[in-house]
Amino acid sequence: MFSTEKIALFVLLFVIGVSLIEACVLTFKQRDSATPFDWYEVLISLADLAGRKLLAFLPLSLATPVFALAWDHRIFTVTLNSALMVFMLFIGQEFCYYWYHRASHRIRFFWATHAVHHSPNQLTLSSAYRLGLTGKLTGSAIFFAPLVWLGVRPEIVLATLSFNLLYQFWLHNTWMPKLGWLEWVFNTPSAHRVHHASNVDYLDANFGGVLVIFDRLFGTYVEERADEPCRYGLTTPTRSRNPLVVEFEHWISLARDMASAGSVWTAIRYVMLPPGWRADGSAETTEALRQKHLSTVRE
Repeated sequence: MFSTEKIALFVLLFVIGVSLIEACVLTFKQRDSATPFDWYEVLISLADLAGRKLLAFLPLSLATPVFALAWDHRIFTVTLNSALMVFMLFIGQEFCYYWYHRASHRIRFFWATHAVHHSPNQLTLSSAYRLGLTGKLTGSAIFFAPLVWLGVRPEIVLATLSFNLLYQFWLHNTWMPKLGWLEWVFNTPSAHRVHHASNVDYLDANFGGVLVIFDRLFGTYVEERADEPCRYGLTTPTRSRNPLVVEFEHWISLARDMASAGSVWTAIRYVMLPPGWRADGSAETTEALRQKHLSTVRE
């Protein structure tokens, strides 16, 4: 029998290997292109992955105390002894993931980590495992704690989240076309390309993990359009090839804004309001960028 550790190692090596194969193929295909394949993007993703694996040995996660508290005060004890219970866990986890992911785009404190995932200026399979070194420190586990409170064991919740993230690996590509009727229910490469795009029309969309049903339900689903090709990366692109800059530039900018806030309340708003919010009104939030875009179109 294979141990859990061996299976995890095999999956990790498989993901890295497939992403490197894709990188080699794209390098060959784009050799004469005006925008050749950028291997530095892959290397930064690998550095991020290696850093997170090293940090996993340190007791830095906020998930442990949050989940322990939720488990101690659980209202049920769930047994996954039927297909219905497994399905309900899947839907519940997908619901929690949707709100975690949406908050990661709409609350600057969480965005400071999540922006690392959106920093690649080309979308490839290696982008999938660039997740940011500070994720364990931000307390994002709070979004999944309700499942533990309802009686699902913490290790089961984390394992289900791992499967969700593993599913998303194949979504990070630009070469797979739309998948017909599957686009109505599942998160697909086309839907995820929109999520990673910095086009104004595509910002803050398609937050689902495996499914897009909650995006459709809560009005955040946006379809990829042939007349609006995706531009990948951040609205203010990250150009640095230094992994440390990529990892911490958004935390540094947040700290600078808080230091110059002038009041505690303004500093708190910098932390809790969407990325791009400015106390002086010169906002570059999604809403402000869309308003500016509409004004330009009308002119």
